[in-house]
Amino acid sequence: MHIRIGFDIAFDCQQPTPTLMALSVHPSREGNLIRPDTLRSDRGIAIDSYVDGFGNRVSRAVLPQGRTHLQADGLIADPGVPDPVVPHAPIHKVEELPSECLVYLLGSRYCETDRLGDLAWSIFGHLPADWTRVQSIVDYVHRHLRFSYPLARPTRTALEAYNEGTGVCRDFAHLSIAFCRAMNIPARYCTGYLGDIGVPHDPAPMDFSAWFEAYLGGRWYTFDARHNKPRIGRIVMARGRDATDVAITNSFGSAALVQFTVITEEVTQAAAA
Repeated sequence: MHIRIGFDIAFDCQQPTPTLMALSVHPSREGNLIRPDTLRSDRGIAIDSYVDGFGNRVSRAVLPQGRTHLQADGLIADPGVPDPVVPHAPIHKVEELPSECLVYLLGSRYCETDRLGDLAWSIFGHLPADWTRVQSIVDYVHRHLRFSYPLARPTRTALEAYNEGTGVCRDFAHLSIAFCRAMNIPARYCTGYLGDIGVPHDPAPMDFSAWFEAYLGGRWYTFDARHNKPRIGRIVMARGRDATDVAITNSFGSAALVQFTVITEEVTQAAAA
């Protein structure tokens, strides 16, 4: 299938403001792009890019004083199949893990493994050391948290989400990641596009989505505690330890977000031509 992806995001800056932007399709999916999701602005500013330490493509620019729109409009080919489910994929012993996975066992800014470890083992420690344990964590978080945009805040941690019983997709991911890491399961945070493909249409405005990946049976698998069902058309943009590493923008100065529109929709091949 073909999926149109893009956005129109606007910032008001009081003065020229250096900004980092994790708004591009992840390098692992660049080969699927039919029409590149080239980042551009309405003010013709210079935009450079680099690949960060987590393998994400990050753009950098100086947003001028006043209002600047950042836009992209790409087209990507997708296999159109749901996230895989592998019920017997095993959890590795720590000493057997590849070295690059170890950072995803450690606590991070939003995932307080040290404060959630005892709780995690008391709830999930009796379960088989395989996919079942991760899926049980996802099921628990899906039931425990109530999704609420009005109650969202960018500083909420996994422990705070657990105590408050509410959050948005990033909070569902953070709490799941913290529980997994507390039980020695590598888990990393993901952000990207997730449209209403193969599910009932959600009338709420489209947003970027957050989910997580756990390392089982020698590879990374996708889990999504907010939706808690395999989905079609998930397009990853960035991966990291938590939302700190994959913020859509980091501005080094005052930059007020004044518009936020995201597009992700299946299109026919005729329309895509």
